[in-house]
Amino acid sequence: GLQADGNTFVEEALDRGAVAVVSSVPCGRNFPIPYLQVEDVRVALAEISARFYEHPDRALSLFGITGTNGKTTVSMLLQHFLGGREAVGMLGTVRYDLGKRTLPSFRTTPESVDTFAMLDQIRRAGCARAVMEVSSHGLVQKRLYGMRMGATAFLNLTQDHLDYHETMEAYYEAKKLLFNGGNGQLPKHAVINIDCPHGKRLVDELPKGVEAITIGLNAKADIFASSLSATATGTQFELNFGGERRSISSPLLGTYNVSNFLAAFALARVAGESADDIIARLDSFPGVAGRMERIANDKGFNVVVDYAHTEDALTCALSMLREITPGRIHTVFGCGGDRDRSKRPLMARAVEAGSDTVYATSDNPRSEAIATIFEDMRQGFTAPEKIVFESDRRLAIERAIASAAPGDCVFIAGKGHETYQEMAGSIIPFDDRRVAREFIKQLSR
Repeated sequence: GLQADGNTFVEEALDRGAVAVVSSVPCGRNFPIPYLQVEDVRVALAEISARFYEHPDRALSLFGITGTNGKTTVSMLLQHFLGGREAVGMLGTVRYDLGKRTLPSFRTTPESVDTFAMLDQIRRAGCARAVMEVSSHGLVQKRLYGMRMGATAFLNLTQDHLDYHETMEAYYEAKKLLFNGGNGQLPKHAVINIDCPHGKRLVDELPKGVEAITIGLNAKADIFASSLSATATGTQFELNFGGERRSISSPLLGTYNVSNFLAAFALARVAGESADDIIARLDSFPGVAGRMERIANDKGFNVVVDYAHTEDALTCALSMLREITPGRIHTVFGCGGDRDRSKRPLMARAVEAGSDTVYATSDNPRSEAIATIFEDMRQGFTAPEKIVFESDRRLAIERAIASAAPGDCVFIAGKGHETYQEMAGSIIPFDDRRVAREFIKQLSR
């Protein structure tokens, strides 16, 4: 583990009834129970888990999706294109769909024993396919080691998680493990966004035997979008693939969601779905909780909640909102505690550039002092007259909504679907969407 060495707890495990120990260090000749020393405990755990659950990955058609931004949207789009929740399992940031039941997510990519256990449930529920969001942490920590995936997708790579990976190069190499056999298996197909420079590089570094299917807004891609037009209710564009062209009207907001559609479309095509069926299903896609989710109101201004928590995601989201907002943009956002401090000024700069008023507030401060987080954020701001610091997220949302006029947009960023805040070692119930609805309702009184 990152916080402690599991070997420290071997004696306690024995007292609690452990019947065997697997470790990467020797336990001594006179150890009282069966003991197995392995080179890599995480690899061993993954292999043991796969065998214990009778290799569910071999019975399922698995799709793995990685990238800094967009994993959840692409996963849910693909699940929808392939038949929906009951027919297609999914493990991701928002929820785990196990065929006959759905659980709230506790980690984007769970530990290997949990992942194989849930894939086993998906198989037993009668599903033939499953979609997985794959995090860089999960890859480095070998949570999916040895898992067979027929198709994988690389969406993008922008600064995030450098508190863990330390450098962008290490972050890229972590993502690449899903495509180069470093995860223990090679995929048959790799859908790669070549609008991202890291995607272009990945195409050139794919091993032999992995088929690359490129996507993007670049006409050099195998599947690309052109003639984009954004509105307040969706996006229109031309879909180009295999010499064919189709006019698409998507209910999803923003250019980046066009890229997300292209990734899901390409994966669904790999799965054998027809273009006509995929396009027809797009109209009935219900959207993704906390991803550009619009909070309905009759006040004449827009309220949008999104999970954007990186410089790139914030820039893209605010750029899109600027296109469809005739008035002012009021942004509420914060930066997570105990995480990459270097991205905080970058996020602040992106929000300031795209907003008319900024309400800097708490996100998930965890064990870090909000004053320290605010100090890092201040380094990115250059127009202090636009910035309001409010440590209480509820009050920040209230002030933003109270200041909105008809034609404006209130953008609440960073937490999206989350229904809690982590602070000072506690989990506190908090839902941006519910709070926004409460304050909108108060305006009617």
